[in-house]
Amino acid sequence: MSFSNRTAQALLNSLFGKTSNFGVLASAPTIYVALSSTTPTEAGANVTEPSAGAYARVSTAAGDWNAATDADPSVVDNANAITFPAATADWLSGANITHFVLYDASTSGNVLGSGALDTAKAVLSGDTLSFAAGDLSISLD
Repeated sequence: MSFSNRTAQALLNSLFGKTSNFGVLASAPTIYVALSSTTPTEAGANVTEPSAGAYARVSTAAGDWNAATDADPSVVDNANAITFPAATADWLSGANITHFVLYDASTSGNVLGSGALDTAKAVLSGDTLSFAAGDLSISLD
């Protein structure tokens, strides 16, 4: 069984704090964007976040995400730029950031989803990593 377009759109819109076809299903969590140098599993394991250089997950609100639409009911993306703090030291020395990960907490928490970056990126001291609007897409596929 797969979800209908209506159900997929309603689930994503509810999770990301948008109006849902089913009304309010629950309060949307604050969604935190994290970075990883490893490929996260669907169970939320195998995430390697930076741990130095002023790295912190970025908090987002409902307004930071576009709603799933009739044209693409199983996808949402970021409506605004998402900018991480400037690195005060190299993040993940010798490793590149390869994935973004969405969490429901600023530390620890539960993985809500993840995606691969189009291009792996080393974040060096003085760098500020930012994703332009539309760069981060999450789908139910």
